[in-house]
Amino acid sequence: MSQLSDQTVEAIIGDGDGGDRLDKALAAALPGMSRARIQQLLAAGMVARVDGHQARTIDNASAKVKPGERYLLTVPPAVEAVPRGEDIPLNVVFEDAHLIVVDKPAGLVVHPAAGHAVGTLVNALIAHCGDSLSGIGGVRRPGIVHRLDKDTSGLMVAAKTDAAHNGLAAQFHAHSIERAYRAVCWGAPRPRHGTIETQIGRSTANRKKRAVLKSGGKHAVTHYAVEAVYGDPSAPVACMIECRLETGRTHQIRVHMAHIGHTVIGDPMYGGGRRAKGLPPAAQEFLKTFHRQALHAGVLGFEHPVTGKLLKFESELPSDIDALARALSG
Repeated sequence: MSQLSDQTVEAIIGDGDGGDRLDKALAAALPGMSRARIQQLLAAGMVARVDGHQARTIDNASAKVKPGERYLLTVPPAVEAVPRGEDIPLNVVFEDAHLIVVDKPAGLVVHPAAGHAVGTLVNALIAHCGDSLSGIGGVRRPGIVHRLDKDTSGLMVAAKTDAAHNGLAAQFHAHSIERAYRAVCWGAPRPRHGTIETQIGRSTANRKKRAVLKSGGKHAVTHYAVEAVYGDPSAPVACMIECRLETGRTHQIRVHMAHIGHTVIGDPMYGGGRRAKGLPPAAQEFLKTFHRQALHAGVLGFEHPVTGKLLKFESELPSDIDALARALSG
């Protein structure tokens, strides 16, 4: 690939891509551009095949290509994102030209949606990154490759370029991302470490919830290890547990811990209410003011999608979960 101007990109079909679809072959020749973006450009008439001194527009994404064919793609400047950027403080752990890692506080929604059109992490990233967002799919926005629930705190990575977005998405798809969470749960599972492996899908009883399903759903694997128990060791009232995700399904840890009978403390959807019996008085009082699930994404590790460098980040427990653990310990 060579950049001929700010808006024109050249691609030459490789020897191993002969016979492939045009969109697939162009994506292979242009690793910094997603296949979906190339399909957009084809549909918009912005791709031309060069034959000698003539260039002929081509819009058929499924057209078969030949090795050595030359194409010119006219790439418009990235359009401004909708939603707009907002000046929301961010705890930036790492940032370069390709990606950004932030430590998200509890209470911050990741992506605009019904009921949360503004004030989200995406709004904050658009404002913070500014012109360093080169455009994901032609739009000047951050590439969100994973999410944390509104009231889950901790580490998140977002892409600033198409190349980083594609590389990170591939790692999440391959389950090669290291992700470890810490949670305070009711009781304590036995054995104290193990693996929960189920199918998770939308609950048939409540469409807003996820549930463990006997059939259908998506394969979900969580590895857990109890770090500390609170109360009588033979019958703990609560525990601090580390959960490592092998897969990343919606609400996976919350659903899996509820499935084995040890729900995350403060979880409004899967928690099943408060369990004050057996708690130290300080913990009972503290729980009256604790209004979110005690779940924190504390470890995030991955291969940098552009440089190939192995990166690993760790985040300490936020003050509210730390205070909850101290109260439970008496």
